[in-house]
Amino acid sequence: MFAGHVGAALAIGRAERRINIGAFVFAAMALDAVLWLLVLLGQESVLIPADFARTHQPRFDFPWSHGLLAGLAWSALAAGVVYALGRRLGATRGHAAALMAAAVFSHWLLDALVHAPELPLAGAASARVGLGLWGHMPVALGLEAAIAAAGLWWYLRGSTLARGRRLGLTLLLLVILIFTVAGMTIAPPPPSVPIMAVSSLVTIAVVTALAVWIGRA
Repeated sequence: MFAGHVGAALAIGRAERRINIGAFVFAAMALDAVLWLLVLLGQESVLIPADFARTHQPRFDFPWSHGLLAGLAWSALAAGVVYALGRRLGATRGHAAALMAAAVFSHWLLDALVHAPELPLAGAASARVGLGLWGHMPVALGLEAAIAAAGLWWYLRGSTLARGRRLGLTLLLLVILIFTVAGMTIAPPPPSVPIMAVSSLVTIAVVTALAVWIGRA
């Protein structure tokens, strides 16, 4: 899931417009950033199976980035960072910190809908969960498109962004959704896991940078 995470970030970010929406977008993708960094460091693993061309689903072993307990820990860390750095927000910085934590944890909740049962509840040896909607790809992609569209609509409702920036945000999310659908339906297998990790990190960085630029008041 990619476009759905951005949609969730937009929906959550509407509640605290003093923070650039790019921060919420990055927060909603932070668990994937941690995943790919840990893959490159050899601490988590991704397998590209032989049937990838049919399923478009890698297999993950990612307890430190996508475990339930880990997701809560990363969410708490994000909240702590916002609370520590958000003095300009005054008495509402606790609210802003909670929203940032929600953006981080929204990633785990949405992934739990689409992944096979591979998200650990705690450590690597713990029980694993996942509703497995990626086994019903039209349903999964329809849900993701709905989350993205709803998040965009909710964020733009009442927004003070100029028309050009509204259009830019809409186009960015549309491009992300197109790449999401293509990646889950027609994309060829990645050349290797390291290349997949690097390209994913670059994509997260580019999307975050564009969101920051669009969200500038």
